Amino acid sequence: MEKSLNNSGNSSDDEDVKVRHPEKVNRPDNPIQRKPDWIRVKAPNSKEYNETKELMRGLKLTTVCEEAACPNIGECWKQKHATFMIMGATCTRACAFCNVATGKPNALDPHEPENVATAVGKLGLSHVVITSVDRDDLEDGGAQHFSKVIGALRKSAPGTTIEILTPDFMKKQGAPEVVIKARPDVFNHNLETVPRLYPTIRPGARYFTSLALLKRVKEVDPTIFTKSGLMVGLGETREEVAQVMDDLRAADVDFLTIGQYLQPTPKHAAVDRFVTPDEFDSYATLARGKGFLLVSSSPLTRSSHHAGDDFRKLRAAREAHLRQAAE
Repeated sequence: MEKSLNNSGNSSDDEDVKVRHPEKVNRPDNPIQRKPDWIRVKAPNSKEYNETKELMRGLKLTTVCEEAACPNIGECWKQKHATFMIMGATCTRACAFCNVATGKPNALDPHEPENVATAVGKLGLSHVVITSVDRDDLEDGGAQHFSKVIGALRKSAPGTTIEILTPDFMKKQGAPEVVIKARPDVFNHNLETVPRLYPTIRPGARYFTSLALLKRVKEVDPTIFTKSGLMVGLGETREEVAQVMDDLRAADVDFLTIGQYLQPTPKHAAVDRFVTPDEFDSYATLARGKGFLLVSSSPLTRSSHHAGDDFRKLRAAREAHLRQAAE
């Protein structure tokens, strides 16, 4: 899931934890550190922001922008760029970094694919990002629902390019292939952190399961762009991040995003440190040298931030690479 960036740490956060994260209530508090100047953002307050919010409520749609408390929501929604989170707002997992609610999800909404397509039309999106909660309760992990959403978008907005950010579909035989065969333009799945930190940060997932999913996309359809993201500031080392980059390139992943982890509540994993903008630039240089077609690395980088612009850059980078290979 996308990283949460709600850092207030006040009494309302305590109530939020009880409702959204009952599994974390009895954990010891991790004090929330003051954010450095380079990752502070203004509170959203624009006409376009409010119009986008009203549209989502009217169509009973959920956005990861809200559920994960993304810091870029004001900027994105002012441009009416929203990232849709399908299959409800309740996740079956309890990652230590994520602000999305954990619990028993509701049944799938059969009208959601058409409602997403309607919203995309009303927002006039040329590129759309669709993500979801983990749905381990479903036999296929929600793969068929992803396929239906992609199908509805292809029908109603054939000119809109589609990027998906999926769960890992762990132990869901054949599920990745269902989504791949729906042919999204970009297939994103975030590794989130380095393998050593999975037991504490992403305990419900397995590093090599996630890596295998990305590799499988290219095996089934090499024309689909693949993408993955990392959070830094959780205690990882530069050497570990470099190894993850190598693993992703071995899986032929095209696009890497790297952003700062920020702690949603005192019950979530603590920030180990705030990575400086210069360090993010250094990570970008390292990743480009390893052969990624595109890299986005900055404190406020998130999986779907500037996704439309990035897709155009990604497509242009592939075309340039193919031209060079043909010469």
